[in-house]
Amino acid sequence: MKEIVLDTETTGLSVKEGHRIVEIGCLELDNLIPTKRKFHCYLNPERKVSEKALKVHGYTDDFLSKQKKFKEVFEEFLNFIDGKRLIIHNAEFDMAHLNHELELLGKKKLDNEIIDTLTLARDKFPGSPISLDALCKRYRIDNSKRVQHTALIDCDLLVKVYINLIDQKEPTLDFQKQDEKSQVLKNENILYFKKVIHLSQNELKNHEEFLKKNLKKNFFN
Repeated sequence: MKEIVLDTETTGLSVKEGHRIVEIGCLELDNLIPTKRKFHCYLNPERKVSEKALKVHGYTDDFLSKQKKFKEVFEEFLNFIDGKRLIIHNAEFDMAHLNHELELLGKKKLDNEIIDTLTLARDKFPGSPISLDALCKRYRIDNSKRVQHTALIDCDLLVKVYINLIDQKEPTLDFQKQDEKSQVLKNENILYFKKVIHLSQNELKNHEEFLKKNLKKNFFN
């Protein structure tokens, strides 16, 4: 089953106030494994970015004015997500903006199956914080790169959050930066990581003496 983890950044919160999309990011999963296929673009929203939105993503009017317009990329975007389930955090927000962009071009709304990870998190952790940052903290996912909201970084984090929310193990783990003395033991689909610490000769000698003394003591008592 192929799925698309999707995120957008916008000029503001509400499409009713005329706000537009400034960035779209998509990562493809195949049976929960990233395929390395992605769709990403910055967009010229043809309007100014609100101050609140600028603080969130940092994309200036000058930068965005040099980007393509949605009408220039929508066909490539639709082809990328065609027939695939969409994984979105707070899907109502992103879908409203995507459908608004399509409506402006006279195109029909998206009809993809959608899984909203916000809803999954709300059902799983009622009453607890369920923002993307809060879920990263709960699952000990490193979100230090998320200084500002950007679509692809948010998608990458959402992949990990989604896998945890549906109680699946991540299919691959990157141990390349671990200590050279680390070992990875693979058993079917389970990856187990353990750092091996070797005892010194002096420690081994002390251990042997300890065992001899205690065995002798226990035997005679």
